[in-house]
Amino acid sequence: MPGVHRTAGARRPERVAVIGGGPGGLYAAALLKRLDPDRTVTVWERGAPEDTFGFGVVFSDETVGGIENADPAVYAAMREEFVRWEAIDIRHRDRLTRSGGHGFAALDRRRLLALLYERCRDLGVDVRVRTPAPSADRLALDHDLVVAADGAHSATRAAHADVFRPRLTTHGCRYIWLSADLPLDAFRFEILETPHGVMQAHAYPYRPGASTFVVEMTEDVWRRAGFDREAAEAAEAAEGAEGAVGAVGAEGAANGSDTEAATAATIAACEKLFARLLDGRALHANRSRWQPFTTVVNERWRHGRTVLLGDAAHTAHFSIGSGTKLAMEDALALAASLREQPDTETALAAYESERRPVVESTQRAALASLEWFERLGSYVDQPPTQFAFNLLTRSRRVTHGNLRLRDREFTDRVERDFGAPPGTPPMFTPFRLRGLTLRNRVVVSPMDMYVARDGVPGDFHLVHLGARALGGAGLVMTEMVCVSPRGRITPGCTGLWNGQQEAAWRRITDFVHQQGGAGGTGAGGTGAGASGPDGTGPDESGAGGTGVGGTGTAIGLQLGHSGRKGSTRLMWDGIDQPLPDGNWPLVAPSPLPYREGVNQVPHALRADELAQIRDQFAAAAERGARAGFDLLELHCAHGYLLSSFLSPLTNHRTDRYGGDLAGRLRFPLEVLDAVRESWPSDRPLTVRISATDWAPGGATGDDAVTVARALAEHGADAVDVSTGQVVADERPAFGRSYQTPYADRIRNETGLPVIAVGAISSWDDVNSLLLAGRADLCALARPHLYDPHWTLHAAADQSYEGPGAPWPTPYLAGRRPPPTGRTDAPKPRLALDS
Repeated sequence: MPGVHRTAGARRPERVAVIGGGPGGLYAAALLKRLDPDRTVTVWERGAPEDTFGFGVVFSDETVGGIENADPAVYAAMREEFVRWEAIDIRHRDRLTRSGGHGFAALDRRRLLALLYERCRDLGVDVRVRTPAPSADRLALDHDLVVAADGAHSATRAAHADVFRPRLTTHGCRYIWLSADLPLDAFRFEILETPHGVMQAHAYPYRPGASTFVVEMTEDVWRRAGFDREAAEAAEAAEGAEGAVGAVGAEGAANGSDTEAATAATIAACEKLFARLLDGRALHANRSRWQPFTTVVNERWRHGRTVLLGDAAHTAHFSIGSGTKLAMEDALALAASLREQPDTETALAAYESERRPVVESTQRAALASLEWFERLGSYVDQPPTQFAFNLLTRSRRVTHGNLRLRDREFTDRVERDFGAPPGTPPMFTPFRLRGLTLRNRVVVSPMDMYVARDGVPGDFHLVHLGARALGGAGLVMTEMVCVSPRGRITPGCTGLWNGQQEAAWRRITDFVHQQGGAGGTGAGGTGAGASGPDGTGPDESGAGGTGVGGTGTAIGLQLGHSGRKGSTRLMWDGIDQPLPDGNWPLVAPSPLPYREGVNQVPHALRADELAQIRDQFAAAAERGARAGFDLLELHCAHGYLLSSFLSPLTNHRTDRYGGDLAGRLRFPLEVLDAVRESWPSDRPLTVRISATDWAPGGATGDDAVTVARALAEHGADAVDVSTGQVVADERPAFGRSYQTPYADRIRNETGLPVIAVGAISSWDDVNSLLLAGRADLCALARPHLYDPHWTLHAAADQSYEGPGAPWPTPYLAGRRPPPTGRTDAPKPRLALDS
């Protein structure tokens, strides 16, 4: 065709096809036409302009600002329609809690579509409604760019699944999108405890006198409430309609009397359930149906000159915001990239490069929020203020610091109810485990140093652990200390299988107890200021008694055995790589190497060998007690020996130590029993676990809850909740605080204290996790490598100088940041005003 640029590398696309007339597709069309009026832009939309799903759409101030800059005309039209509010209301067990200062803008989705249709027509975009689009392949023959904005069920994505490589994950809650004649002045979360289980409504205003009203509940609650029967009736009606009128007309026909009757039954039930909030007002449907949420992820967003946009490329759960918001942000980024880059191919790569990290971050937050609502039933027993704080911070995007800026009165109330004394950040409240009172909630996580000789810790360990004790943490943990020479990971690992090692550790614990902060008394000393399990009040078991540690830093011993991950080089010489010579034989539950063809095949342990290893753990625990450790942690994580018994991917035994989870737990519990018996009864014992293997067929979060309960029954005082590192082909979902949901779940489903770990990097994160009731202690590793005084600096940043973070007397002069050269001084006057 003359004049058509057929190469993906054309300087700019002169002919653009947009599949899908939703907000993302229409906004992309308008922007592309506005930036180049000579460009031909055509939109295909199979439905009518007024056809849409849902009611209101929500935008952040940041997104609204971007729309204003990109197209002031669209912004001006939207601004006239906006309903704005700043508060979030949470009703939980007859108590309404309000948090202010948030800032939202919403409008009617149908009005937004009408505005965008009008803008497209004003600009000269060819909008073809009620017209199914040709395939993307067909459109690419005579268009320079094809924008596939055809939704979460994208036909374009499905047709090229081999290129886009989509992953669709269906989640465990059902929801239905309704509206209410309800004049709300805030975003409202209504938590409902029914005989069927916990339900919730997400409601917000989108025009005067009307609010979006999303009802959501877990699948099992949905079925117990009988909503599954109504959904089945609606599906049968839709199936019958399709058979009668054909696929194209089925959706319209399915809105006939049978479907309407099923929807009416759902609405009547929801009106009755949420009668207190609705106060006699009606609920309305708009193509509404019960459905589970599906997260869409694509490995690629572009294929030749075709690019995915909005829900076709990605979805994010509605509980953290609007898919419309993401789609319109995509459109803005796509238009900007096409304007800024020299050719279409480069522009599409730039668009994906710019948007992918933003979207992935949003999807991580959305997944955290979605999973929080899936576990809602485990939180309803929390006190109202903690429950509200937990809900507000569920996605980990909103933190204690954010909320403190937005609503100081609300966060002060949350802190007070948590038990933090006035002026004391939550992280600096004490916490008690058995006879040990920790002065704050910060733990220096175990970190292997690989610098020991024959298992003996030396001066490096003294300085490393001593420096972090001086740095203010409540508890400093050793690296994994091995119970036998063959239980080492590398030749540089520390051990506790002989007296020389015990004496070397005693030197370190003495330093920590003598120098690690004011008032430290060491193992067996008198406890001061003991608090209850939540750190908020006296505990009768410790009142006036003998405790472990004092108000100084405590030091914990982590005991472990490498199992099949042993006999490897020092980390910096090749992580998980076998030694070039001098390898020792490995043992494991089953003869499965960590990396096939790389690591040696381990020997499957016999019953007598299991007993020997159990006794080695117990003997090491006795030495640890004599060496002065305040706390012992049993390492059952990261694919080391005890962990490899727990995972079905690494334990293929057919005897009593394998099979189902009870069998796989048997040996770790035998070791725990032996260690608990050898360890002093007044000193706490914790267990580190991998709560998921991040691999198909591996251990899951459900398993972790069962494991935690069993550990508690056998004397564990807390669970240190990590994840993964069990198999080499794992696929972890990395991100900020990415492991904390597993700790959260264990704590709130079992009542067992937990230590949260995993990319917790800021004191704001620590405060947030504690206040929300997701963790009792927070363990940080890399931040303490970067800054040994991380805890003291966190106190200084928060203007805290109380007993939870005392500076060592020789360091008092360093409590304030040193002065630096000024950059904000007044500039000299260099000219006279005329």
